[in-house]
Parts: sequence; structure tokens; C-alpha cells
Amino acid sequence: MAIQLSKGQRIDLTKTNPGLTKVIVGLGWDTNKYDGGHDFDLDASAFLTDKNGKVINEIDFVFYNNLKGGNGSVIHTGDNRTGEGDGDDEQIKIDFSKVPQNIDKIAISITIHDAVARAQNFGQVSNAFVRVVNEESNQEIVRYDLGEDFSIETAMVVCELYRHNGEWKFNAIGSGFSGGLGDLCRNYGLSV
Repeated sequence: MAIQLSKGQRIDLTKTNPGLTKVIVGLGWDTNKYDGGHDFDLDASAFLTDKNGKVINEIDFVFYNNLKGGNGSVIHTGDNRTGEGDGDDEQIKIDFSKVPQNIDKIAISITIHDAVARAQNFGQVSNAFVRVVNEESNQEIVRYDLGEDFSIETAMVVCELYRHNGEWKFNAIGSGFSGGLGDLCRNYGLSV
């Protein structure tokens, strides 16, 4: 049974799950009734940062146009342009044993593609969640349901997986940005 977290809660991943090295970070969402004439295209991404919270090399920004980062330790499984169906809409696989030592944190985010042009925001998204699954056993370890307390935001940091005393932990973030992917990238030290 997965542990259900609320915003701001942290939990250990590797210390309480000995031998855990490979996880799948699954993200899912639904869209509310919307008559703007455009489909929603939400995109998951990962920012691999140093201890200062900054991405040192652009290759460590993992998203639909750069599917691998951290020397292959973080892999995006591909863009789902509709989000239809049950379960995970997009997934990011992480092999903790291969994450370079200079990577201190992996921030997982969701953005709305062309949000401004399409007049879309997270106020029109419901049932958003992130979950961490043990890739080898397919067992869900932790789940964080984001709730629906967003309105004008077009990008969101969902969670962070970070190193602490040689172990990996999970932090439920749920922090929104109204400037889309550009604001998110600048937050992590990337120029757009």
C-alpha cells in the first residue's frame, strides 16, 4: 500500500526500501470541461540540479525534446499529447545508482504546452497526481494528489527527489508558476 502525502510532506525512499535503485515517477491528470477550442497538452519534465538548486548543463533538463539526462540515469518515456485514459499520462524513470554525484535533486514538473495562446491554466486541470513506483516490483511506494487549488498557473513543480545523507527522499512540492515553462527554466538557472 502506497503512502499518501500532502503538500510539504517528505518521506524517505531508499532507506526504508533497501535495495531500491530504479523507480518510475508517474504523473497523471484530467482536464475539466473546456470550450476554448484547443486540446490540452500537458508535459512532464525533470530538472537535475546541483546543491544550489540550479541545472549546470542543459542536457540535465529532461523533457519531450531531451529524453535523457544525468548520464542516462533519468529517462522520460515520451510525450503523451492527449492525457486520455486512466493511470499515468507521462512517466520519468530514474536509476538512483547511476545519478551522478554532482546531482543533488531531481525536480519533477508539469507544464501546459502553449498555455497562453490557448488560454489554458491549471485551474482547468483536475485529479493531478504524482506517484513513485518501484520499477522492479511494480509496487507503488508513495503518491501525492495535488488537489485543485491552482487557477492562473501554467507550470508547476510537483515534487522533488533529493539526496540526504546518501539516501534518496521525496518531497511533495505543489508549487505553481504563472509564467509557464520559461519561468520554470529561469527558476532552475536555465536561459530561455
